[in-house]
Amino acid sequence: MLLMMLVLFGALLLLLGSGVWVAFSLMALGWLGLSQFTSIPTGDVMASDIWGSSYSWELTALPMFIWMGEILFRSRLADDMFTGLSPWMQRIPGRLLHTNVVGSGLFAAVSGSSAATCATMGKMTIPELTKRGYDESVVIGTLAGSATLGLLIPPSIILIVYGVATDQSISRLFMAGILPGLMLISLFALYLMLWAWRYPDRVPPGEERLPLVEKLRRARRLIPLLGLIVGVIGSIYAGLASPTEAAAVGVVLSLLLARFQGTMTRRVFSDALLGAVRTSTMIAFILAGASFLTAAMGFTGLPRDLAAWIGTLELSPWMLLAALTLLFILLGCFLDGISVVVLTTSIMLPMVEAAGIDLIWFGIFLVIVVEMSQITPPVGFNLFVLQGMTGRNILSIAWAALPFFFLMLLGVVLISLFPEIVTYLPTAMNK
Repeated sequence: MLLMMLVLFGALLLLLGSGVWVAFSLMALGWLGLSQFTSIPTGDVMASDIWGSSYSWELTALPMFIWMGEILFRSRLADDMFTGLSPWMQRIPGRLLHTNVVGSGLFAAVSGSSAATCATMGKMTIPELTKRGYDESVVIGTLAGSATLGLLIPPSIILIVYGVATDQSISRLFMAGILPGLMLISLFALYLMLWAWRYPDRVPPGEERLPLVEKLRRARRLIPLLGLIVGVIGSIYAGLASPTEAAAVGVVLSLLLARFQGTMTRRVFSDALLGAVRTSTMIAFILAGASFLTAAMGFTGLPRDLAAWIGTLELSPWMLLAALTLLFILLGCFLDGISVVVLTTSIMLPMVEAAGIDLIWFGIFLVIVVEMSQITPPVGFNLFVLQGMTGRNILSIAWAALPFFFLMLLGVVLISLFPEIVTYLPTAMNK
């Protein structure tokens, strides 16, 4: 087993370090494991597994949610969100910095993507907040951390990937992500309040207070966004639609929203559709490679042997989670979030199940840890997005986002101490 692990791990490092696409790396790793360590016909397994992973009904939700995010990315939704939120943030310590946190949470509830949330909010809030005198490094750090909520708050693309890879209910995963998402929003907001109290000179004075009538008038621009969230998430929770059907509802609603806003042109439609095709194809290709690797690992017996070896160590569930947290953070420094999920599930799940850990809870745990990897160099997608938007050094952006890394680590501790934060809504939905 040790020789097999060293060979496969070395091959993976060589492939990824050579710049080979993640999907090809996974397929090559599966081929190497089957051809060198078993007598199973490699070509037959590869063909059947790649074909079998390509027509999963649950996967249909993936391109639909990505398309919905692409449509909203090109609409006036972000401008409306800032206009509607900013008057209500003026009297809170930290003031308009909270628009990054709350706005990212709202946009995450309709985009499902961390990078899309980061790009959309950043295009609007970075120039607006720096123009009003807010510290740019704090603005960037707040945005980098808050945009990771796109991975957790449903409809989350990575939760769909985890659900398909582990054969878990995507509806229950979506419900499980709501309360942890709100918890992280609260932690981020509390940190900004404490920071503003500690450094009052770095927060510009508040603007003229608007009358309540004007605040309510501006808040009306949030209604389309809230309606879209209710339409997508509410249809799942009420049992009116499966996640796949809710994705179709979201696409229709986003098309109608863009049409009523006057932003739906032939160019916008084609750009959104092509963007969704590119992203969906990339993710589906990675999932196909992961499916083949999972089958190959099963035939080699490596996950079973590894789980048995871990069992001989007699690690408590707490020690196992601590070890997995360190491993996922390390992997996140070099791989994107989806690759971390599909690369590790086939090996980690036998250990997790043997430890008696609920797989729905573990999915949320995994996603929060993967969120942390979005703001860790050298491969932090949110860092890349913000570097392209601001031109700043990626290490300075990572330093600005460091407090939010530790806040997410605190979130992992909280859901470990109080697992009901994750499991309450899925249990209630079943009842």
